[in-house]
This record gives sequence, structure tokens and C-alpha cells, in this order.
Amino acid sequence: MNCPAPAVYSATGYWLPTTHRIFMKRLAFLFENPLRGRRLLALGLLVLLAGTSACGQQSPATPNRTMTAYDRMLGLLYKNTVPTIQPKALATLLREEPVSGRGNVLLLDTRTPAEYQVSHLRGARFVDFDNFRKLDLKDVARTRPVVVYCTVGARSEQVGSWLREQGFRDVRNLYGGIFQWMNDGQAVVNAQGPTTDVHPYSVLWRPWLKTGNPVYEAK
Repeated sequence: MNCPAPAVYSATGYWLPTTHRIFMKRLAFLFENPLRGRRLLALGLLVLLAGTSACGQQSPATPNRTMTAYDRMLGLLYKNTVPTIQPKALATLLREEPVSGRGNVLLLDTRTPAEYQVSHLRGARFVDFDNFRKLDLKDVARTRPVVVYCTVGARSEQVGSWLREQGFRDVRNLYGGIFQWMNDGQAVVNAQGPTTDVHPYSVLWRPWLKTGNPVYEAK
């Protein structure tokens, strides 16, 4: 299978057609301004996926497997301002707490209240994305490891960047967000306990959730 040309090498390890670089900036803007750009975002992603091919490349997230369409989309969305952590690695990290004497991992869910109420990672602290700059972390040691996540990792990357600006030294973004966490077989909970429900953010993003039950409102 031939890869489309011309192409450039991105910071995330992808060979991306020049047109996809344009999508990278546009999609990032639309994620930051969701109310203004939902229709354009839908159109952009449909065009992007229609012209995307794996071309036998390996995923930068998991080198031993072929890069998926989801990996490619994340490569366009992420600005690479925050290191990522794989779901499996995070699950191991949470089981092995505390981390090298630096305290437990501070796990931050950076979505909306509705998304968090449907389900979240066990032990995650809710941080409303619309007001994350008001988050009071004065009593949190800057050496404490922090992991942020959202639906796919775009919003949480913004929060992670801000946390690094506040002096936090060990901040990581959950690769692929709660979608990848679920797709990799990890567990989530809600107020009632373990669940398979996951808020898909919108009907546009729902197809990326391969495991779990898409739910838009907490039961």
C-alpha cells in the first residue's frame, strides 16, 4: 500500500501528509473552542479518516503493533507539550503507589461534570475543564506525580501544560484518554461502583470507543 505524498515527519513519530498538518492546528483550535466548531470538527475528521491509511507503520504509543487510525488522529490532536503514559503503565503505577517516596499519583479527570458522573478512573479527582485555571493546588507538593486525562487526551494535555507552568515536575497525559483506557481492558467506576458505562463526549467521538457502553447521562 502506498502512502500519500508529500509527507513530513511529526514530533510524535508519524509520517503525515501536508494536508494533515493543517488539520492538526484546526482540530486543536476546535477542541479549545468546541461550541464554535462542532460542525467543522465533524467535517474535518470525516475527511481526515477517509484519506488516512496506516501504511504498515508502527504505533509510536506501542511499537510492537501497527499504528491504528486512532493513533493517527491522536497524532494530529496532540501538541506534544506533555509526556504521555500508556493505560497499562498507569494501571501498574497505581497498583505500586506510592511512587519512589514522592507520594501517591494525583489522578485528575479534566472533563465535564456530566462526563465524570457517568464514569471515571477509580480515585480520580474531578477538575472541570472550563475552570481548571482556578484549581487550588497550593498544598500539593510540586514533586508529586500527576496524571491527567479526558476523553481522548486533547483537553487534558492543555491542563497538563498549565500544571507544568505551575511548577509540577512530573506531569503525564493518559495516552488516548478514557477511551484508550477502556479499549485496553482497564476498569472505570461511578457513584454506584464498577461500571462499563463511558460518556463518549459526542456522537462524533463515539466510534472510537470500542469497549464499554456509551452513555450520555448518569443513571
